[in-house]
Amino acid sequence: MDFSSFLTSLGTSFVIFIVLMLLFAWLSTRQGNAVVYYPNRILKGLEPWEGGSRTRNPFAWIGEALSSSEQNVIDMSGIDTAVYFVFLSTVLGILVLSGIVLLPALLPVAATDDGVKKNSKTTSNGTFSDLDKLSMANIEEKSPRLWAFLIATYWISVVTYFLSWKAYKHVSALRANALMSPEVKPEQFAVLVRDLPDVTQGQTRKEQVDSYFKSLYAETFYRSMVVTNNKEVDKIWGELEGYKKKLAHAEAIYAESQKKGSSAGTRPTNKTGFLGLCGKKVDSIEYCTEKINELTQKLEAEQKVTLREKQQRSALVFFTSRVTAASAAQSLHAQMVDRWTVTEAPEPRQLVWSNLRIKFFERIIRQYIVYIVVFLTIVFYMIPIGFISALTTLANLKKYLPFLKPIVKQDAIKTVLEAYLPQLALIIFLALLPKLLLFLSKTEGIPSGSHVVRAASGKYFYFTVLNVFIGVTVGGTLFSTFKTIEKHPNRVFELLAKSLPGNATFFLTFVALKFFVGYGLELSRIVPLIIYHLKRKYLCKTEAELKDAWFPGDLGYATRFPGDMLILTIVLCYAVIAPVIIPFGVLYFALGWLILRNQALKVYVPAYESYGKMWPHMHTRVISALLLYQATMLGYFGVVKFYYTPILIPLPILSLIFAYVCRQKFYKAFCHTALEVACQELKETPQMEQIFKSYIPPSLCSEKQEDEQFEDALSQVSRTGSFV
Repeated sequence: MDFSSFLTSLGTSFVIFIVLMLLFAWLSTRQGNAVVYYPNRILKGLEPWEGGSRTRNPFAWIGEALSSSEQNVIDMSGIDTAVYFVFLSTVLGILVLSGIVLLPALLPVAATDDGVKKNSKTTSNGTFSDLDKLSMANIEEKSPRLWAFLIATYWISVVTYFLSWKAYKHVSALRANALMSPEVKPEQFAVLVRDLPDVTQGQTRKEQVDSYFKSLYAETFYRSMVVTNNKEVDKIWGELEGYKKKLAHAEAIYAESQKKGSSAGTRPTNKTGFLGLCGKKVDSIEYCTEKINELTQKLEAEQKVTLREKQQRSALVFFTSRVTAASAAQSLHAQMVDRWTVTEAPEPRQLVWSNLRIKFFERIIRQYIVYIVVFLTIVFYMIPIGFISALTTLANLKKYLPFLKPIVKQDAIKTVLEAYLPQLALIIFLALLPKLLLFLSKTEGIPSGSHVVRAASGKYFYFTVLNVFIGVTVGGTLFSTFKTIEKHPNRVFELLAKSLPGNATFFLTFVALKFFVGYGLELSRIVPLIIYHLKRKYLCKTEAELKDAWFPGDLGYATRFPGDMLILTIVLCYAVIAPVIIPFGVLYFALGWLILRNQALKVYVPAYESYGKMWPHMHTRVISALLLYQATMLGYFGVVKFYYTPILIPLPILSLIFAYVCRQKFYKAFCHTALEVACQELKETPQMEQIFKSYIPPSLCSEKQEDEQFEDALSQVSRTGSFV
């Protein structure tokens, strides 16, 4: 990539961002767009615009985001979102403190050397020497100037240790304060029990669970709920809900026709065949009403069968004291590890019911199988990633696709292709992966939705780092130096290391594209806005359908956090080699903090609350990125033949020790609720029956059902704790 292509990429990305920001400033003030730009506020019963004014400054959102406090974020989007902003702030602090020292110290050291002229092989084949002069590529081998870069390597590590330790303490305090809240939270009064042993003859599963926990926690045991296989009842319930929505839709169409035409109106019809395209033509309202009556009876019958005959080896157990629940969740209840496994219960909305029945050793086997599948996916995905990164360079396009030569010779087309093609190809290719990783994580047998997201996020992080950072570097280098490696295979590591400064230009444009275009689209919400208005005009007839059309979902941690970590890894690994990348990293995380602050306060609606359980995962990935950075620098200093390279050897060791100390000091409080936290007084007596009912799956709820219908799956313990 030449300098003009780099400037084109940067300039056009910036122009796109400005255009998208201006679009947001205009579109977000339109009354009809409020549900797209302020859904979180609307759902909480607040005015979309601060103060209710639509004539305010269109850029007031910037001041609102900057002036918002951490408590504002917690009130609107919960602890998990606040923890995500702690991560963004911490990373931003690491990069700012690193840049303040590295940019004024290293850029003059590199620029005043003349290594590019002396080295026969410049990192960019002479086409990008202006930026080569600002990197370690311009430093001669064995030069004493390398001392400055070695000291800088230590500086970044020390800054990361200090700020990440400070952040860990802060998040620990946030989690403790949330769990000590006097508000009643159902999950604090329940535990999840799996791996129940065989039931003795003459005893029901309910009686087994009740008698076991009543004997251990006689004073505080409330009741239990045996988990059932809900596959069939969920299917019927889903069909029933679907027909209820269709009925409401048909009635809305009929009412609309009555207003427009005669008082009789036109009754809507539909075909009963595949996707409503074939089959018998019927009156939609009558047909849906008949199906609802039929499915309601079928659902009630299936509910009874499910509760009596489809009980699993797991249960939810409820206590009247959250101290007892916290204590039970971290106690060993049986001599054998695969019996009576007790853990904290997730929130009711988080439970992955289909995974609760999976046995102990089956979960372990599934976990290892998934790890193997993920490993193979990473390895084999690296092949097409490397191929794409190499093929989408202009030189290789002309070489391997000669029919494109007349097109790419055009200066305008050439500049655009060089500026965007490799980065866009990589971003699009990576977009295909998240759903697969979420599916694999769920397959492990994980019981809660937040844990599934954390597991998928971890897989995606390692995938992106290994395939994007390493894959692009290796792929581009192997393609360009294949003949050299073939003649001198022992030089492969030297060639890979020397390719690092040259690849910095690719990653500079990749980071710029991510924060300018990516965050521009995030802020403007052009795609959700278009989809909403199309659905509103052509598909939506009821309030429920309209809400489904504009409902934004959550921040999407499974993909957002690994994307941030990829940028952090890239910036860290190139921070010393090519310090000019640091301002781009600062811009990425500063814009991210600002724009996502606005989105968290006004747009996104949390899907769950895990009280910061994501943080240890985040901290571990930051240290992993730091280790990769330290290993990269150790290897690069070795390649440039700096005699004092062994001075860097303690750094990875220090990072491992730091990670171990953090884990020992903080991690257990994220796995379990500390008893000193759980013992805080509540402002009101918990309504145990409401807590209990909040865990009943929607498919097992029915207005007609009485509690007696649940007697085989749900224990019949009175509200005072004694057996009925």
